[in-house]
Parts: sequence; C-alpha cells; structure tokens
Amino acid sequence: MVMFDLPVESSANRKAYRVFRKFLLSTGFYMMQESIYAKLVLNQTEANKVMAYVRCQKPPEGLVQMLVITEKQFAKMETLVGEVATEVVTSTDRLLVL
Repeated sequence: MVMFDLPVESSANRKAYRVFRKFLLSTGFYMMQESIYAKLVLNQTEANKVMAYVRCQKPPEGLVQMLVITEKQFAKMETLVGEVATEVVTSTDRLLVL
C-alpha cells in the first residue's frame, strides 16, 4: 500500500504528482482513496521489489509512505462511511434478473 501527500503549489509540483500517480496506475496499483493506492503481490520478495521500484520513482518533494499488509489483514478492513460496491450476487432467490 502506498500513501502519499505531495505538494501541488507550483506547476512542477503538479506535474510530479501526475507522473507519480500515472506510474502507480501503470504498474498495477489501484486507487483506494485519493492518495492511497494498493497492489496485490504474491510474496514478500515481490513486495520488496515493488517497494524498491516505488522508491526510485518517488517525487523529490512531499511525503510517500509504504505499508505491507497480508491479504488476510486486508480482508478484515471495515468500511465505516459510504457504500460498499460489489458485483458478487449474495441472494438465495431462485430467479435473479441482472
């Protein structure tokens, strides 16, 4: 999981923000919140490689933090505000109209 708080006062700062965000998306991260991106990897070795790659691509200014959590820990996340969107059908009805 990558969390960041980057300055956007100058045009150079805004460009660095856009480049970093596009880098995260192009390498398989998905946006959880505006400045929180997550990526699923198979093991700790792969996580270390991804973290090293993010370190190389981080903007020169601002705060970038990385956190490794297991899939089991991630599954225990609780959404407190808003609606959870899911495409999983959880109905026991015999007829479903989709």
